[in-house]
Amino acid sequence: MSTQVSSDTDTATFAVEAHGINPIPVAERWARPKDVFGLIFGGANSISTAVLGTFAVVFGLTFWDGLLAIVLGVLLGSLLLVPMVFFGPRTGTNNAVSSSAHFGAHGRLIGSLLALLGAFTFLALAVWASGDALLASLARIFGFEVTPLASGAVYVLMAVLLIVICVFGYKLLVVLNRFVPPVVAALFIVGIVIYANQPSFGEVLATDVADRWSDPLYIGGFIGAMLIAMSCPISYGPFLGDYSRYVAGTVSTRRLGLAVLLAQLACLGAFVFGHITASVIAVDNPAMIMSGDYVGGLVGSTPAWFFIPLALISVAGGITTGTSLLYGTGLDFSSIVVVLNRVVSTVLIGAVTVVFVLVGKFVFDIVQSVTALSTILVVCTVPWIVIMMIGFVTRRGWYEVESLLVFSRRQRGGKYWFTHGWNLNAVIAWVLGAGTALLFVNLPGQFVGPLSGLAGGVDISLLVALALPAAAYWLLLALNPDPRFVFGPDGARGIPVRTGRTATPITGGRPATAPRGA
Repeated sequence: MSTQVSSDTDTATFAVEAHGINPIPVAERWARPKDVFGLIFGGANSISTAVLGTFAVVFGLTFWDGLLAIVLGVLLGSLLLVPMVFFGPRTGTNNAVSSSAHFGAHGRLIGSLLALLGAFTFLALAVWASGDALLASLARIFGFEVTPLASGAVYVLMAVLLIVICVFGYKLLVVLNRFVPPVVAALFIVGIVIYANQPSFGEVLATDVADRWSDPLYIGGFIGAMLIAMSCPISYGPFLGDYSRYVAGTVSTRRLGLAVLLAQLACLGAFVFGHITASVIAVDNPAMIMSGDYVGGLVGSTPAWFFIPLALISVAGGITTGTSLLYGTGLDFSSIVVVLNRVVSTVLIGAVTVVFVLVGKFVFDIVQSVTALSTILVVCTVPWIVIMMIGFVTRRGWYEVESLLVFSRRQRGGKYWFTHGWNLNAVIAWVLGAGTALLFVNLPGQFVGPLSGLAGGVDISLLVALALPAAAYWLLLALNPDPRFVFGPDGARGIPVRTGRTATPITGGRPATAPRGA
């Protein structure tokens, strides 16, 4: 007999979400692949994504080389991201909690730290970029001067709006992302047409760099632009289970994976908008691009009739991007600091984000460090994703949910306790992969690793982040096999197992029947 799954009409849009980190009951898993598509599409379809598309111009690439780097980065990052959506329907919880099965009950904190890094980086970028574009557009329309006080006020107002939406939770986010992203995408396309028809764009297309592929710095710029484009889809790796945990386990994995891939590819419009506009601005006012004032250059070169559409892009895109990040971070933080429920955690993380945005903008001016931050995010998250993918395949997608929740319930033991809550195989492979990859990063003027010169100045950090943890994890699993009981009834796939051990009983902490939303 099949289990009936409720429809999305059973949940009021403006009711505060009751569920926290505990697994979503099967009967309440109403989300569909198109809902996951909308959440991902909306989360990456904003001015902040357009900013990521400008770095190909900053790195001095020709227009077509820059476009190729962006497309390759988004495509490769999307393909790596797709498997991360499969954990939510299997476990009913988010990916950081699900990672307990592979990194251990305590080792799951690695996923949470990566989520926090990604959230603060891209949430701050969303608030900065959207707030600046909105304020500059309004200033041009109404003729007032942009001041730091006005900028700070806009940042705070946007952050408060994000907090309010995220407090209501998943259902409101789904409804919001059914309507807003297509409108923003259409406005991006209009903007692309506007700038592609400007006389300066002809100069952009005619620009060439002689013998560019023999220059290690140019190759490094190409790879750097690709890594920055990759950072957008890769940043969703720790968050994707937040969206897919409401999807029933019976939903086709092919449809779900395709929804993730298409959602990220749909965001290429925002990347291309950033790339084209930055290319034109670099011809007309190169100082603004090289100084990092892309938003100022964008508003200054935009036709007057496009100010209102640009303001709409700023607000609507900033909201969908910011809420997708803040929601997941608040949810995961509630599983770490268990005395806080999802709502309180969301408000707290939102408040910290406001401080981070204001201090980062006006005190330390770390806005320009987004290049290095996004690259560090990629090379640290890719090894984590690789290990999660290998774990999913070798475990045949089987997980014991009660053992996944040991940390959030302040318990001990369970199938995923391993060595005092840490699976040394996965942790060592991740540290080795991420740590070594960082040594090979080569972003001149931003972040240059001590081993970046070994490949002739070419940044091979991504290759290291993919290959080294995969090889190390497989080798460690062969030398120190995981116990048989973590693999479920069908056993392990393609790796040896350790027999003769039994799982440590779960003891202490809160009971398994902890209240919903806790």
